[in-house]
Amino acid sequence: MWKAPDRKKGEVSQSLNDGIAGIFRVEDGGAAGDRPKQVLKEKFVLRFAEQRLGINRLYQGRQNQVEIARVIRVQKAGEISTQDVAVIGGTQYRIDTVQAVPEVFPACFDLALVRITQEYEVAP
Repeated sequence: MWKAPDRKKGEVSQSLNDGIAGIFRVEDGGAAGDRPKQVLKEKFVLRFAEQRLGINRLYQGRQNQVEIARVIRVQKAGEISTQDVAVIGGTQYRIDTVQAVPEVFPACFDLALVRITQEYEVAP
């Protein structure tokens, strides 16, 4: 892998070439006085790299009655929380865990994603 001259010795470059993920927050989109309506509001659009769904992560999710669909690595771009939703290719996923990845360049998060069965409406 290519390594910049001013980078620490152990850092590894990340390509993030597998696709584009939209990170959205869930907000109330209902009119004042109406019943609350949850809609998605865009926070970031990030490139991602697919990661391996390890056997430990798979079974830990199953112990918590969660079926993790995929794990992606995204560049650290701000605040990403487990309250957010990731949209990849029109499919919505709930973010189950956010883990910082040490010793990589650029700084990255690994996101464990769970498929959402009842999808949110995206706010304009």
